[in-house]
Amino acid sequence: MSQQEIGRPASDEYAPDFSRYVARVPETDILSTLAKEKEEFLALLSGIPANLVGYRYAEGKWSVRQVIGHVIDSERVFGYRALSIARSEQSPLPGFDEAQYADASSAEEAPLEELQREFASLRESHELMFRHLSRGSWLRKGTANGFPVTARALAYIIVGHARHHTAVLNERYLLRP
Repeated sequence: MSQQEIGRPASDEYAPDFSRYVARVPETDILSTLAKEKEEFLALLSGIPANLVGYRYAEGKWSVRQVIGHVIDSERVFGYRALSIARSEQSPLPGFDEAQYADASSAEEAPLEELQREFASLRESHELMFRHLSRGSWLRKGTANGFPVTARALAYIIVGHARHHTAVLNERYLLRP
């Protein structure tokens, strides 16, 4: 399927809270953007000094490793939602509590290199999944966390969410403009 056939998601294809993520993705070729953004995120991770992987910029905030773990967990949830909706799931999909997931995660103990590999593998899997969706699958609507959402919107949310946390890592943890 050509990217032109996929198009950008309309605002009624995702929950209002996700508009900040979709807005971070001005590109119209989401398939190429998924791959490009993967490389950008991995480049960011490979440049994190070993002494900063456990760093927290304030009391009660996640460490660098936990932020990376959160990006991975969220991508996995968004990808599952996209697959479910693309495959015509009619049951409403649940929300998820990101803080609860972070608390239950072992990302804090994981070597940075393994988190990088996990992210790369997961994103590659999502790139292939999205590449093989039919037009109808891209546009099919389902419900997640009480809101209508399409697989198309979820592809944009995946990229925008990772970009949001790239900015957070750069601005608050690595002190880069």
